[in-house]
Amino acid sequence: QVQLVESGGGLVQAGGSLRLSCVASGSTFSSYAVGWFRQAPGKEREFVSRIRNSDTTVYADSVKGRFTISRDNAKKTVYLQMNSLKPEDTAVYYCAARLGLWSASPPYWGQGTQVTVSS
Repeated sequence: QVQLVESGGGLVQAGGSLRLSCVASGSTFSSYAVGWFRQAPGKEREFVSRIRNSDTTVYADSVKGRFTISRDNAKKTVYLQMNSLKPEDTAVYYCAARLGLWSASPPYWGQGTQVTVSS
């Protein structure tokens, strides 16, 4: 089992940058695939990006070229570097994890961190 805690959200102007962090507990973090989702008010939660233990990455088309996911297994942390932010990126961002291969419904979730992009 793993527990996840996100941080790094905040208020930023359009065109700005933020880096989100997801810190995990547990001793086998390197074996987990970790991803980011987001949920805007009145909308369904959507996939943003994920990284496997092999460091292979996938991005949603809406963030490709602007967001970068990375991981530091020694720190048990996954990062989401968000550049060229747009107002439509405003959402609560959640970190999620699954042991082994990635799944569209990972079992472990953080509490979320708010990202607000002003125009």
